[in-house]
Amino acid sequence: DAHSQGEVVACLEKGLVKEAEEADPRIQVSDQCKKAILRVAELSSDDFHLDRHLYFACRDDRERFCENTQAGEGRVYKCLFNHKFEESMSEKCRDALTTRQKLIAQDYKVSYSLAKSCKSDLKKYRCNVENLPRSREARLSYLLMCLESAVHRGRQVSSECQGEMLDYRRMLMEDFSLSPEIILSCRGEIEHHCSGLHRKGRTLHCLMKVVRGEKGNVGLSCQQALQTLIQETDPGADYRIDRALNEACESVIQTACKHIRSGDPMILSCLMEHLYTEKMVEDCEHRLLELQYFISRDWKLDTVLYRKCQGDASRLCHTHGWNETSELMPPGAVFSCLYRHAYRTEEQGRRLSRECRAEVQRILHQRAMDVKLDPALQNKCMIDLGKWCSEKTETGQELECLQDHLDDLVSDCRDIVGNLTELESEDIQIEALLMRACEPIIQTFCHEVADNQIDSGDLMECLIQNKHQKEMNEKCAIGVTHFQLVQMKDFRFSYKFKMACKEDVLKLCPNIKKKVDVVICLSTTVRNDTLQDAKEHRVSLKCRKQLRVEELEMTEDIRLEPELYEACKSDIKNYCQNVPYGNAQIIECLKEIKKQLSTQCHQKVFKLQETEMMDPELDYTLMRVCKQMIKRFCPEAGSKNMLQCLKQNKNSEVMDPKCKQMITKRQITQNTDYRLNPVLRKACKADIPKFCQNILNRAKDDTELEGQVISCLKLKYADQRLSPDCEDQIRVIIQESALDYRLDPQLQMHCSEEISSLCAEEAAAQEQTGQVEECLKVNLLKIKTEMCKKEVLNMLKESKADIFVDPVLHTACALDIKHHCAAIPPGRGRQMSCLMEALEDKRVRLQPECKKRLNDRIEMWSYAAKVAPAEGFSDLAMQVMTSPSKNYILSVITVGICVLFLIGLMCGRITKRVTRELKDR
Repeated sequence: DAHSQGEVVACLEKGLVKEAEEADPRIQVSDQCKKAILRVAELSSDDFHLDRHLYFACRDDRERFCENTQAGEGRVYKCLFNHKFEESMSEKCRDALTTRQKLIAQDYKVSYSLAKSCKSDLKKYRCNVENLPRSREARLSYLLMCLESAVHRGRQVSSECQGEMLDYRRMLMEDFSLSPEIILSCRGEIEHHCSGLHRKGRTLHCLMKVVRGEKGNVGLSCQQALQTLIQETDPGADYRIDRALNEACESVIQTACKHIRSGDPMILSCLMEHLYTEKMVEDCEHRLLELQYFISRDWKLDTVLYRKCQGDASRLCHTHGWNETSELMPPGAVFSCLYRHAYRTEEQGRRLSRECRAEVQRILHQRAMDVKLDPALQNKCMIDLGKWCSEKTETGQELECLQDHLDDLVSDCRDIVGNLTELESEDIQIEALLMRACEPIIQTFCHEVADNQIDSGDLMECLIQNKHQKEMNEKCAIGVTHFQLVQMKDFRFSYKFKMACKEDVLKLCPNIKKKVDVVICLSTTVRNDTLQDAKEHRVSLKCRKQLRVEELEMTEDIRLEPELYEACKSDIKNYCQNVPYGNAQIIECLKEIKKQLSTQCHQKVFKLQETEMMDPELDYTLMRVCKQMIKRFCPEAGSKNMLQCLKQNKNSEVMDPKCKQMITKRQITQNTDYRLNPVLRKACKADIPKFCQNILNRAKDDTELEGQVISCLKLKYADQRLSPDCEDQIRVIIQESALDYRLDPQLQMHCSEEISSLCAEEAAAQEQTGQVEECLKVNLLKIKTEMCKKEVLNMLKESKADIFVDPVLHTACALDIKHHCAAIPPGRGRQMSCLMEALEDKRVRLQPECKKRLNDRIEMWSYAAKVAPAEGFSDLAMQVMTSPSKNYILSVITVGICVLFLIGLMCGRITKRVTRELKDR
C-alpha cells in the first residue's frame, strides 16, 4: 500500500531515535539504514507534504496554527514547531513534530532552513570538515558549538544563520527529549523529581533545581549532560533561548531592564542586579538562579565576560578556543585564575585589562548573592555548610555563617572562605546585598569613594565611620558590624591594614594571625618605642597611621575586642542584656556597674579604662559625645591631652551639658585610682611611694584603690609636704572634688548615709557647686559615723591649706581677697592667714558674708581640733596659726620656753659648781 510507506518510514525514524535514547544493544539500526532514513528526512525537509506521517498527523493543526504559512523551504515545519506546546495542539501531531526535531538533532540537514541559511558559514569556519566522522559533524550540537565559537571569537556569521541558530537553541532548551544525552543520563532524576513537566523547558529547569540541591541529589553524568546542553544552547548570550526564564522574568525585564535592548546578554546581569529586590518576582528568581548555577561553572557561558576577558585568559591562564577544553585548565578554574590576577598590584606582576577586571568584579558581585553560584566554595564547603549553616536559609546568610565559623571549618573550606573574605576587604562592592542595603548611606556619605574604580578598602572604612549616622538603616549596620567581626579573625581581612602593615607584621609579629593580636603586638611596640624615646620607630609611619584607625574602630563595639568580650559575656547577659552593642554602649554599661562585675570582667574593664585614660581618643563614648566641644575648645590638643583639655574647659558657659556630664563621669573614674590619671601619676611619681607605700602594699593589680592614694596625697597637701608638681595636681583635684562630692570616692563611700539623710536636697541638685560638702561641714556635729566624720574633718583641714579648695568660702571672700590679700600668693595657707589677720584687725571691714563664713570656719576648725588632735608637728603648727586664740597660745608657748631656758641656766650653774668641788678634792 503506497499510503503505508509513510508509516514505515515513521517507524524506522522512531527506531533510530530510540536507539540513540535507550543505548540498548537489542535496538540497533545499521549505518546504511540510518543514512538512508536521514536522507529521506532531509529530502522531505523542504515541504512538510513530503513527510507523509507528519502530514496526516498534523493536517488539522496546520489549518489551526499555520493556515497562512506558505508551504516550501521548511516554513510549515517551523510554524508547527513554534506552536508545539500550545494547549490545542493534538498529541499525535506533537509526537510527530518531536520525532522530526530529534532527527534534526542527529543531522542538521533535516532542517531545510538551517542547512540553507548556514551553508556558507559552515564552510567558511570549517564546521563540516571531511576528516570528521559524519555522525559528529552532522549533529546539531556540533554545528551550534562550532558556529557559536566563531561568533564568540568576533567572527562574522550571517544574520540569517544566527536567526536559525537562535530558533534551534531555543528548541533544545524547550524540550529536553531532543537531547539523547539528557534522556540517557537523567532518566532516573526525571522520573523521580520532574515527571509531568515536559513542556516549555520546565523539565530542564526542574533538573537544574535538583542539581542546585534544592530537591534532592543528582548523578554526575546527568549534571555533565545538563552542563553540555547549556553550552550547546548558550542561553547566557540571549535570555530568550530559555523560554521558561523568558516567561517567568518578562515583567521584571519590562520594569527593571527596559533600557537594555531585547536579546542583549546584559539582560541576565540586569536581572542578577535586581535579585532579592522589590522588582524581582519569585518565579523569575528561581529560574534565574537555576540557570546561573550552570553559567557560573563555565566562564565561557557568560558572553560578556568571555568577550572582554578572552585575551587575558589566553595570556594569563593559557586557555584554548570557546568550544575546546583543557584538563590543565578546566572551565571552572579559568575564572579563579582571572580573579587572582584582577586584584594584583603592579608590583606583584601581570594584571588584567581594565575591561576584564570590571567584568570579573561584576561576576564576583553576582556570586556573593548565593553560595551556590561559587562552584569552588560550594564544592569545598559542602560538609561545613551542612554542619554549621543548615538553618541559615535566608539570602546571603550561608557565606556569613561560614565566615562566623571560620576557625571551625575544614582546611580547604577555610582557605577558600578566607581568600574570598580577603578579596571582599579590598573591594566590599563584591558584597552586592550589603551594598544594596547601604545604598542610602553610600549616596549620602561615601559617594566619592564608591565612584572610584579601585576600592582598596576605602568604602568599607567610610561605612564604618558613618555606621551610627541617623540615616543608617538596620540591615546596613548589621552587615557592616558583621564584616568588622569577621575582620578580627585574620589581619589579612582588613585590606588597608594588611597593605600598610604586612612588612611590619612579618618583622615584629611573625606567626600571629588574629587581627586583634596583631594590633596589640604592633601597638605595644609603638608604645615601648615612644616611652623609651627611641631614635627610630620600629613600626613604619604608614603602619602607625593605619594602626591608629584600627584601634579607634575596635573601641566602638565590645565584640571587636574578643578578650574583653569573652571575659564579660556572663556579666553582659546579667546586667546589660537589653543594651545595644554599637556606639560602645555595652562597654559604657559595664563601666557604670563595675563594682558588680565578676573579677575577671572587672579586671579587663579596669585595664581598658587605664588604656583609655592614657589615650582618651580611644574612649569612643567620650569622643562621640564631646565631638563638637573638642572642635571648639581642643582643636590643637594632642590625643593624649584631650581629656585634660576638656576638664579645663568643663565649666565654660558654652560647654554642652551632655559633654560636661561625660567629663564628670571620667573625672569620677580617674579619682577612684591614681593609675587612671596619667598626669597625676607622672607628677606624683616620687611622692606616692614616699607617703602612701602602705596603701600600695595592700593594693592588687587591675582593681581600684577607691581613691585611697589620692586621699593620702590630699592629707600630705594639707601638711604642705608634697613636691611642687604633685601639689599642683592635688590642688586641682581638691578644687574639683570640693565642687562635686562625687569626685571624692572616699567621701562618697563613707558618707553615703549622711548625704542621704542630712543633705538629700543638695545632692539632688542638677548642678553641683559644693553644696553637699558645705552641708556636711555645717552638720559635722550630727555625723555619727567615725569614717565619715574623719573625711569631713580632712576637708576642713585641706581648706586651711588653701582657700581655693573651699569654694563656698572663696566665693564669699573673693572681693576681700582682692582688696586685702592681692599681693599674697595662693597656696600653703597664706591667703587664709591673711583673711584671719584681717578678721582680727578692727580697722579692716570685711564683707558681711565673708565675715560670717570665716567665723563659721573658725568654729568648725575649733571643733575639728578637739575631735581630731594634731597628728604631727606641722598639723599642730597649722592648728595654732589658724586658731582664734593664736596670740594667747603663742604668748604661753613663749613664756614656757623662757622658763625652760632659765631653769636650764640654773641647773647648769649648779652642776658646774659640783664638778669643780670634785676636782678640788
